[in-house]
Amino acid sequence: AKPQPNPPSEANPTSARTMQSKLTASSSKCLSGKAPRSIVCQSVSERPNKLVQQLMTAGASALCTTLLATGMAQAGFLPSTRGLPPIGNDPARCERGYVGNTIGQANAVSDTLLDMRKCSYKGANLSAKVLAGALMVDADLSGANLREAVLTKAYALNSNFEGADLTNAVIDRVVFDNANLRNAKLVNAVVTGTTFVGADLTGTIWEDALIGNEDVKRLCLNPTLVGESRDQVGCRVSK
Repeated sequence: AKPQPNPPSEANPTSARTMQSKLTASSSKCLSGKAPRSIVCQSVSERPNKLVQQLMTAGASALCTTLLATGMAQAGFLPSTRGLPPIGNDPARCERGYVGNTIGQANAVSDTLLDMRKCSYKGANLSAKVLAGALMVDADLSGANLREAVLTKAYALNSNFEGADLTNAVIDRVVFDNANLRNAKLVNAVVTGTTFVGADLTGTIWEDALIGNEDVKRLCLNPTLVGESRDQVGCRVSK
């Protein structure tokens, strides 16, 4: 009999273990000591989206889902909005983006979700704001001033950053997959552990940016990174 092929990666225990090793420490633990019922993330051998739903049901910290979504994208799973909490009806939800978080930029741990999904910050002044752990799916930040902003572990799938100024910004473990970053300025920005799969990087400015070695490799695979932008990132000239 012919050997049976391995099942899809999200149901394959071996692939699950590989994913677990790639997830960041914070997203694989997802401890919520302040929640009414403290929880610990279960084994990633479960389906990722099911796991996220179980975390929300169990009363995990609000940003645990953001950390898992970001970690799964970095581990090679296709980015998705499935499994994220529904967008709330709070009329002040988008206004909180102008305030940002007061949480630590490195860990992005909070009991309050900074939900900027589908919000418009077109041309807004968000300079020096801490947007760590923010959900930015489908958000419009075109032309926004994000100088010195902290975007640690933000989930910006399908977002619009066209013409945004990210000079001196901290872009750490962010998911920019399928985002529009045309003509965005990332001068002197710190870029580490971030994904740009399917993102439009046409005309981006990376002058003096500090970019991690693995990030350079990923950026150079993006076909929209051309010309001077490609040189600034440090892509090698293909023979």
